[in-house]
Amino acid sequence: MKSFKLKSVLVVLFLSIVFISCNNDDDEKPVDNPVSKAALVTEIKGPSTGKVNVELSYDVTFVVDNACGEFDKISDVTINSVKGLQVVAKYPSGVCTQQVPDPKKTVYKFKSTVKGTFEIKFKKSETEFLIQKVIID
Repeated sequence: MKSFKLKSVLVVLFLSIVFISCNNDDDEKPVDNPVSKAALVTEIKGPSTGKVNVELSYDVTFVVDNACGEFDKISDVTINSVKGLQVVAKYPSGVCTQQVPDPKKTVYKFKSTVKGTFEIKFKKSETEFLIQKVIID
């Protein structure tokens, strides 16, 4: 009887150690922290006129540093006290083996609540903007 209790306690202890020591952290993949960087715009295509409270879509073409770069967001930027927009691309933190990038595209939406002439300015270089004028009736 003592032998049976001792064996039972040892089996329970062994199984407890096995279950506690096993974990699934080997299945976790390393976290990839992408790097964000401004991309330069090469072209803006879209309507030059529109109506009040009607959304207009503009195709914005931009270049990335390498083929692993992807669109992240559109943000505000200032060049020599002139405000405009810039495309931000994200790049994986690892090495990119595809070095020849193709131009990428995204869509920018514009909507005005008032009539007037507006300039949509996207950063095309470190010192200048690419400008698309739109007249809202």
